[in-house]
Amino acid sequence: MEHTMAAVAAAPIANRHWPEEGWTRVPFWVYTDEDLYQHELETFFYGPSWNYVALECEIPERGSYKRSWIGERQVVVVRGENDAIHVWENRCAHRGARVCWKNKGKEESFTCPYHQWNYALDGKLQGVPLKRGVLKKGGMPSDFDNSQHGLRPLSVHVEGGSIWASFSENPLPFAEYCGEDVIVNIRRQFPGKKLKLLGYNRQLIPGNWKLYFENLKDPYHATLLHSFLITFGLWRADTQSESIPGDSGHSVMVSRNVGRKKTDAAAEIARFKEALELHDLDTVTPRTEFEDGKVVAITHFPSVVIHQQANTFGMRHVIPKGTGSFELAWTFFGYEDDDDEMTRLRVRHANLYGPAGFVAMEDGEVLSESQLGAHHYGHRNAVVEMGGRDVEKQDHMVTEVLIRAFYKHYRKMMRI
Repeated sequence: MEHTMAAVAAAPIANRHWPEEGWTRVPFWVYTDEDLYQHELETFFYGPSWNYVALECEIPERGSYKRSWIGERQVVVVRGENDAIHVWENRCAHRGARVCWKNKGKEESFTCPYHQWNYALDGKLQGVPLKRGVLKKGGMPSDFDNSQHGLRPLSVHVEGGSIWASFSENPLPFAEYCGEDVIVNIRRQFPGKKLKLLGYNRQLIPGNWKLYFENLKDPYHATLLHSFLITFGLWRADTQSESIPGDSGHSVMVSRNVGRKKTDAAAEIARFKEALELHDLDTVTPRTEFEDGKVVAITHFPSVVIHQQANTFGMRHVIPKGTGSFELAWTFFGYEDDDDEMTRLRVRHANLYGPAGFVAMEDGEVLSESQLGAHHYGHRNAVVEMGGRDVEKQDHMVTEVLIRAFYKHYRKMMRI
């Protein structure tokens, strides 16, 4: 099997033709077409992509497990013998019932509730009830081989405490799949220190799953939509920044906290609320922890956004639920060697995000409205020309270059 994403590209979607303007246009049918959606699942999630599934700190001991998702397929992430990490499909090899029914826990082995087939932590079949029948009647054929009927295993990669899985038996090496800019910034946030789990948020957003990736490839919307971010200087268009397109649909956005100050540029932004005052400044006063002073957001296609804002770290796991809905599962974490004050700040700053976050609340609402705007308008196109028409790295955030670069990759893989 080739080490290439293009190797899995299937036949192009019938009767779907991209606008002549190319990556500066996005046809609204990409958010509503059912055949296209199924093709996306096969091409991106179930192909040779690396998908985020969990953090190591969520499965700390032998037998610890967590259910997760890759596209619409549920998988189980397990810590097995000799500290090995396994990921397998949560689907019994016998009749397809789900083997694991709890989101998290600890087990010595896994038994399917339906017919009691029993699997080891690595997913290998180790027991079949009534395998030899009863009173010399029934049972499995004499040549039935347990080793041929385990749970389907996935390829696994662990990067600094983050766990990734692929349905491909021979995916690209993880660093190569990420590309240089992305892997450098992942390793900046996951330098190999042990992680500490801080909590979860979950929300269901009535919009197409790609809209969320576009939202995090659209840095300038934050300056127009999010009053909290721009007023208190956590993310603003007049700060030093970079918009970096990556390989395989990934990207990196870089900015810096500027604090609360009014500049000539800020004065032009209607949502800059100079009169607002915070009684609790902890929320907007991070403690320095990276020497470079950067705030970095990574969109790692197709499954996760890795965020850093103030002192909060989070994995935003994107789980498609049909053409018009996706689940967003937030996992907040820190480092095991954080002192109590840093942990307190990480938890406090997590209030910026999640379904009721000071910032993220608006995103859920506008993405729902965007999906409604796409419905029955497949003959129209979105315009993505902010910052020009190219797909190269830019040293500012008043741009849609990351969206253009994303659809360049998307069209190549989907052959449309």
